[in-house]
Amino acid sequence: MDLSQLYFIISILILLIIIFLVFFIKKNKKERKLSPLTSLAFVFVIIGIVFGDNKLMGYGLISIGILLALIDMVNKKKD
Repeated sequence: MDLSQLYFIISILILLIIIFLVFFIKKNKKERKLSPLTSLAFVFVIIGIVFGDNKLMGYGLISIGILLALIDMVNKKKD
């Protein structure tokens, strides 16, 4: 078995575990939706990871996402 095939099998197993956790464990808990600011922060972090080849752009987008998440946490703490 090639090393890339092993990585592929491990990633599929991890994905199946995550799907299991999301569908079966989440049913018992109260659902909380993401706020728009949190969603925007998440998008900035993901885009920063995708554009990580250019370090300045990648780190800049990730830091914007973290800053937005911190602002959202402060806003929720006030409520």
